[in-house]
Amino acid sequence: MNQMLQDPQTEMSQTPPVPVDPALSHPRFAKPQRVAFVQACWHRDVVAEARIAFMTEAEARHLTHVDVFEVPGSFEIPLHAQILAKTRRYTAIVAAGLVVDGGIYRHEFVADTVIKALMDVQLRTEVPVFSAVLTPQQFHETEVHYDFFRRHFAIKGVEVATACAETLHGLERLRGQVAAGIVG
Repeated sequence: MNQMLQDPQTEMSQTPPVPVDPALSHPRFAKPQRVAFVQACWHRDVVAEARIAFMTEAEARHLTHVDVFEVPGSFEIPLHAQILAKTRRYTAIVAAGLVVDGGIYRHEFVADTVIKALMDVQLRTEVPVFSAVLTPQQFHETEVHYDFFRRHFAIKGVEVATACAETLHGLERLRGQVAAGIVG
C-alpha cells in the first residue's frame, strides 16, 4: 500500500521502464484461425491500405493465416465470400472495397446491397463476415481525397482486424461452452 504513495519520479528513476510486447497483450486462440480477406480492385491503391493495416493488426492478434483474394469490384465480394465460407476452410471472412458515386443513389444501392448480402452469407454459413466496404458521401478523384481515404482505410483495417479477432475469441468460447453443455 505504501508503494502506491511513493513519488512517481523517484519510483521511475529506480526502475527502468519495461517494454511491453504488443503481441503479449492479446489472447491467443485455442486452435489456429484462417481468415479470407476479399478485396475489391476498384481504387486498389486506396483499398490496399485496409488490407495492409489489417494484416499488421491481425498478426499482433495472433491471426497469422490470412489468404487474400481480389475481385473486380465490391459488388462481386458477397459471392466470393459465400463460396469461401462454404468451403469451411475459413473461420472468418473480411471484405474491403470502396464504392463511389456512379450516379444518383447508385453508390448507396451498391453498398447497401453488398452489406445485406454479406450479412446473409454470415447467417447462412455461420462463418463471421466483416465489412470494410465503405461508401463516402463525396469522393473526388483528387490527391487530397485519395490521401484522406488511404488514411481512413488504414484505420478501418485496424478496426476490422480488432473486430475479427474479438469475435473469433467470443465464438471460440461460446462453442466450447455449447460443447461442454453449459449453453444450449
